Amino acid sequence: MSIASLAGCSSPEPEINTVCQRDAIGNYIIKWETTPQIEGQLHLFVSDYPDMRTYTSARYADIRDGVVTYVTNDNISRKYFRLLFNDKYEVISSSRLVTMDSISNFRDLGGYPAADNKTTRWGKVFRSGDISRMTEWDEQRLDKLKIKTIIDLRSESEALASPITYTKARIVSIPVDSDIDQITERIVKGRVLKGDVSLFLQDAYIQFTENTEPFAEALSVFTDELNYPILFLSTRGKDRTGFLSAMLLSALNVSEKAVFYDYTEVNDYIDLSPYRNMARQMDINAQEAMTVALSANDAFLDLAFRKIKKEKGSVGRFIREDLQLTEKQRETLKELLLF
Repeated sequence: MSIASLAGCSSPEPEINTVCQRDAIGNYIIKWETTPQIEGQLHLFVSDYPDMRTYTSARYADIRDGVVTYVTNDNISRKYFRLLFNDKYEVISSSRLVTMDSISNFRDLGGYPAADNKTTRWGKVFRSGDISRMTEWDEQRLDKLKIKTIIDLRSESEALASPITYTKARIVSIPVDSDIDQITERIVKGRVLKGDVSLFLQDAYIQFTENTEPFAEALSVFTDELNYPILFLSTRGKDRTGFLSAMLLSALNVSEKAVFYDYTEVNDYIDLSPYRNMARQMDINAQEAMTVALSANDAFLDLAFRKIKKEKGSVGRFIREDLQLTEKQRETLKELLLF
């Protein structure tokens, strides 16, 4: 799923919101709403490139229809779309989710609205869960994305147990000091209950705001243009990855609403199949605990944000002082990742 918005240049200026999803067979379904409602013709263009350096005309639609489907049998390359309303207002959109066979929660951070009518660029930054079990098709998909740098936030023990075998990108290991990697084992052994997991995760997010060195190191990777496109990951792509994503988007002046949307969208895309057989062996208390562990509850991220604002006054100041991102670096980030 993707969310993008655009304000037009003439009066009245319509706000255009788009959502792009892929159906079960891989076709792209693009929906839009305009405020105020406008009438006329939509011209849809398609490209294999996120910067739309080349594109072809795909089809026309009535703006009042609010939806168009782009049919494709290509499940290796990603498609990006230019929506042109009445030859006047333009939006670039794509599916947030990247199709993968064995990689959970693989998403593009493009299309999020930022301040000054800017939007995060498509095809530059991706987030995911563990990629160590990628299939041959997944490897081809990574090749198509032209990933140059992979930031691995997993602990040394996680990385050792499930090494990344992809050799066409530079692996930057930045372990986040946390017991999150051990929570599943503790649940299976019956050592923690639902309430314990919730408290454990609350404490983990508080620790993220205090043990900031790995997140500061990770953010610095994004300031070098030569590192792009970048993929950052953790085992489930939920907590450590979620916090880093929240800080990166905040540094880009993406709205807090969109930051939390990105965080909770994990719940739509995390692959639970590896845990189903495990859950069948558990009692109801352990199953409930596992559900909490695998869910992105915005209360956890909100706890971290409230602590940051209470102690630092603003997330921006936290990013500058604790994550050591200078104003110059932040401007570089905006130049690289906003359009």
